[in-house]
Amino acid sequence: MRPAVNEGAPITRPAMKPWIEAIHAYVPGKSKAADGRKLVKLSANENPLGTSEAALKARAAAPGPDRYPDPDSTELREALGALHGVDPGRIVCGTGSGELLTVAASAFAGPGDEVLYVRYGFSLYEIAARRCGATPVEAPDADYGTDVDTLLACVTERTRVVFVANPNNPTGSYLSRAELARLHSGLPGHVLLVIDQAYAEYVAPENDDGGVALANTHDNVLVMRTFSKAYGLAGERIGWATGAPALIGALNRLRGPFNVNLAGQQAAVAAVEDQAFVVSSRESNTQVRARFVAALEALGNFGLRPLPSEANFVLVLFEGALTAEAALLGLNDAGYAVRHLPGQGLPQALRITIGTEGQMDEVAQVLRTLAEGAQ
Repeated sequence: MRPAVNEGAPITRPAMKPWIEAIHAYVPGKSKAADGRKLVKLSANENPLGTSEAALKARAAAPGPDRYPDPDSTELREALGALHGVDPGRIVCGTGSGELLTVAASAFAGPGDEVLYVRYGFSLYEIAARRCGATPVEAPDADYGTDVDTLLACVTERTRVVFVANPNNPTGSYLSRAELARLHSGLPGHVLLVIDQAYAEYVAPENDDGGVALANTHDNVLVMRTFSKAYGLAGERIGWATGAPALIGALNRLRGPFNVNLAGQQAAVAAVEDQAFVVSSRESNTQVRARFVAALEALGNFGLRPLPSEANFVLVLFEGALTAEAALLGLNDAGYAVRHLPGQGLPQALRITIGTEGQMDEVAQVLRTLAEGAQ
């Protein structure tokens, strides 16, 4: 028999809000094997070319850590505005795009509201929704990609925010300019469309999805970008967003007051000005990714299926005798860390970052050997 509850007993610890307790913390890509061995890290979509020399020099020349950074990242916003043809007043910078994604949800959604995103989308979207007490809603995918019609069909009177990653992480799928415009036009004006373009620099300029243009001309569109991928500044944690003044004002109310560190601001300004490095990163990624995908497609008879990708990674499905778990362990044994995503409903897949040509050739050969051995 349960003892009687003493209604007058003191509370001994703070009670977590139930929507916070429901969050599963974000799990980053691993860089070590179970036995502690350091692995070649192809699990976090970092730039295999490193960082622009200009950015490294600017970072090293920054004032000491005893000084606060510019709280408004003024010089960086001006550089971004000049590059993208955007008024700097319509730009806000953050601690990676992750900070801005979460504050966007918090600014426009809360308990009783819904935050919508596609199944197999970026795992931070669910966290952002739950963090503000909103209900996360997953729209069905279309062969692991984003489908405009199913997203729109999931919009209800409670929908307040729609997250779309383009290219999508972890699947690599991509919505064209026409499809993204169709999605936006199908949303009610009070619903915020957040276009997460973390991997946009890896997309050929002629295939631009038009997200920045939408954010420039509509009051319910935010575009998010990051310096963590093609710019090679993942360790500095710098992101930015652009949208209508009212939207940027909302993000400024919630972001950290000194959220981008001083050295990071200096490095990012120099990185923006060194577009040759970004072009080189994109061209290298396109070439190496195509070579890697071709090698995997040659293993189709073993049940390996690489999904089409416009990003600096490929999601590989294991639909034959070789399982994703076995492939993960085999790649670890060969010295490589890749991303297994059972927590996102993808136990049959590995997301593999595009590294150097030599690394990807070796990964493909390891997978071939494992696949042949599993028959």
